[in-house]
Amino acid sequence: MLLSIVIPVYDEELIIDELFNRTTAALNQITNSWEVICVNDGSKDATLGKLLHYNQQEPRWKVIDLSKNFGHQKAIWAGLNFSSGDYVGIMDGDLQDPPEAFEKFLAELKNDIDVVHAVRTKRKENYLKRSAYWVFYRFIKNILGIDVPIDSGDFCLMRKIVVQHIISMPEQSLFIRGIRNWVGFRQKGIEYERNERFAGKPKYSIKKLMKLAYNGIFSFSDFPIQFLGRLGLYIIIANILYTVWIVTKKLIWGDVPQGFTTTVLVIMFFGGVQLITIRILGEYVHRIYDETRKRPLFIVRNKYGSFENHAE
Repeated sequence: MLLSIVIPVYDEELIIDELFNRTTAALNQITNSWEVICVNDGSKDATLGKLLHYNQQEPRWKVIDLSKNFGHQKAIWAGLNFSSGDYVGIMDGDLQDPPEAFEKFLAELKNDIDVVHAVRTKRKENYLKRSAYWVFYRFIKNILGIDVPIDSGDFCLMRKIVVQHIISMPEQSLFIRGIRNWVGFRQKGIEYERNERFAGKPKYSIKKLMKLAYNGIFSFSDFPIQFLGRLGLYIIIANILYTVWIVTKKLIWGDVPQGFTTTVLVIMFFGGVQLITIRILGEYVHRIYDETRKRPLFIVRNKYGSFENHAE
């Protein structure tokens, strides 16, 4: 198998026909040795039925049906585990990522590159969502301990060895583009203009975007702990300076500022800092607990198609 393309889908019945036609045509332009692994992430509409129809029509169009909705990142992870190609790609099922780009990606990989990822130059979403994405990528890049390319998503093509290293780290709180960059190898970004959804409603809401950013921060960065340490230091310095000012004013002018409101505000401020501190530390403890339980990242209800190698 030369090419394996992983496509997570969730309630995309309006798109499946076009997804099949465009992806099949694009891959046939590259090679006859390909497979598409569609991961049905607990869809509640007719998505699974349409996927099975095309599985009967085209054996290279394979389907992994998960037992429930595990989420976008874990659906991708499931597909990677079942891929068998020398080159493995990831593409969203809403056709905002053009399958025709894989031909250019493959050409770059043959030029001694290990990972080719797409870099979005222009989005078609509304202003609020575009702004959220803009903030998200720059915030992630500036605080994480790894260099996550700005405006690059999961849309990519990788050599098999890269995928093997990625799936060897089954973290509960997945941030795949972060793991992809963390493993290293020779990586290159290719710019493209992201399309609008072909049909249907977006599945990645602002809330889900924030959760993804949350996973990236706590999975790859000690920034929250460092921030608390700096905040504590700044508060101590401010307290010392304020104490010196109070003592000086008492000795020179014999006057000490009084005020119930000031006292209440200070107490509320420090109370808030303590609660935030407990929440951040609790998040790290919770993630440790999550990892020690070792629950599977996904559960497969059924597989449709021939899978040469897989790990559940």
